[in-house]
Amino acid sequence: MPAALPKWLTHRYALLWKAKTDGEFDYEEAREILKEKDDKTLSVILSELRKHGWLKVRLHPENARKRIYHLEPPHEVLEKIAENIKKEKDVRK
Repeated sequence: MPAALPKWLTHRYALLWKAKTDGEFDYEEAREILKEKDDKTLSVILSELRKHGWLKVRLHPENARKRIYHLEPPHEVLEKIAENIKKEKDVRK
């Protein structure tokens, strides 16, 4: 279920989306786009985007040790968040 992003994560999502409007990239491309030198920081960013529902991950077709990341389009995620908020309000009634 998608959730709103904290400001620090929104900024990084926007950088990735601007550079990869088709939404697909690998770890090395993410490192270049975000200019992250620390692997742990980059892993946290990608993990948090996935946990919040803004990023999907699949195995690389040629190398199972690598991953292909796919950003969910912002308008789709925001629509899902709005739907979830509406459902939560309906449940409370």
